[in-house]
Amino acid sequence: MDNLVQTGTNLYHRHRPEQTLLYKLVEKYHPIFISDLADQGITLPCYVDQTFRDYLECGRLEHGFLRVQCEKCHAERLVAFSCKRRGFCPSCSASRMVESAALLMTEILPEQPHRQWVLSVPYPLRWLFAQNPEVMGKALKVVIRVISSYLIKRAGKSHKSAKTGAVTLIQRFGSALNLNVHFHMLFLDGVYVTTGKCPIFRRIKAPTGEELTDLVQQISVRIARTLERNGLIERDQDKPYLDLDGLEQDGISELQSHSISYRIAIGPRKGQKALTLQTLQAQPPTDVASGLVGKVTGFSLHAGVAAKAHERSKVERLCRYITRPPIAETRLSLTANGKIRVELKTPYRDGTTHIIFEPLDFIARLAALVPKPRVNLTRFHGVYAPNCKLRSVITSGGKKKSANIKKKKINDDQSDVSRRAAMTWAQRLKRVFNIDISDCNQCGSRVKVIACIEDPDAISEILTALKNKEAVEEKQKAITGLPNSRAPPQMDLFKTS
Repeated sequence: MDNLVQTGTNLYHRHRPEQTLLYKLVEKYHPIFISDLADQGITLPCYVDQTFRDYLECGRLEHGFLRVQCEKCHAERLVAFSCKRRGFCPSCSASRMVESAALLMTEILPEQPHRQWVLSVPYPLRWLFAQNPEVMGKALKVVIRVISSYLIKRAGKSHKSAKTGAVTLIQRFGSALNLNVHFHMLFLDGVYVTTGKCPIFRRIKAPTGEELTDLVQQISVRIARTLERNGLIERDQDKPYLDLDGLEQDGISELQSHSISYRIAIGPRKGQKALTLQTLQAQPPTDVASGLVGKVTGFSLHAGVAAKAHERSKVERLCRYITRPPIAETRLSLTANGKIRVELKTPYRDGTTHIIFEPLDFIARLAALVPKPRVNLTRFHGVYAPNCKLRSVITSGGKKKSANIKKKKINDDQSDVSRRAAMTWAQRLKRVFNIDISDCNQCGSRVKVIACIEDPDAISEILTALKNKEAVEEKQKAITGLPNSRAPPQMDLFKTS
């Protein structure tokens, strides 16, 4: 039951979350955090508490595992279960990132140029979208409609004669572990002209800073109108303001509001700004109009990253970027006085490179990042939408299906069920690290699952036997200084020519 897999020059070690700093922090301070909230009469929603409990069981053999055995030499390995939660688990989030990127590349995005559009909204709207996903969906439709109309008009076409497409990933986090609901939209960098028998793609030029400013102005006005129609905005002396009194309030609302505003949510310094560490010199402000970004009254629209049709690797990197995990364990560390230091992915303009958290406030930031259940964070629009007639003609998966139908050679491996099935754990590892975990590390043969162990007594007996075996092997190795003995290679003496 070796936990080390070697294929070529790549090595794989079984993930041991209990040895990571994030796991140790959650395991130690989550009960204290829940106790402090209970003293204040605050209870977290069930889905938030369940996310923490499942994370503490994710990747731990003590809570169940699969027995994987080589079909030839019968060498065994143990594979722990995953929590599969959408909150802050780095392992499951990275797995979902790989699977989502692979799905977009193989099934959705055609070999055409794409551009990333990123929309950030003011603080009140971030809290509103986190509390009311239905309103967030309506606002997203407004954004998609404005950008799509711009692209079609820029191509000199109308909505009847041209279509565009986009995939939106709704991100809920910022680099400082703050709740920041914003939209990452991967748009076609052009339109499909649909007047002929087959749609023809036409690329358009990149937008200018002035055009982005005009677009974000339209977006802000139309979102305000949408919120007003839904009774969430009232106008007083020609100045709109949000009326959030009618929204449902729960134990997570206050934590989310503090996280959005970069403030401490619990403890004696509650309501104060989080501590920052500035190790770089502040950068002078840049002219917004000179770059591919537009800003209006708290709204920000960025469109400076694009990939050409032949740059498929860059498109996949973009897909992984917009589906990335909220936490990178390599950027977490402890200070000398026991506080948590989070390194920013990109330094702020004022020179800030790190954020310092008290342990309980760090747990509060994690709780604020957990999304509500049954809220779809990936949306498809235009020609990428499931109900669009052009989807089967334009998307990568649709073209493959059409080619297979014409050749009449559709086998079981290329059927709709197998094509759209979720990537396995082994496939994800092979795609990212070029490691084939489905091969045996001793003889190179294929491995298979032989048992699913969930009974606590059976788990305890197997792990105890495994620990005893490892202890004996380490003792023998220390005494002899030689590696453990092994049986000679098996030969088939009765094989005939």
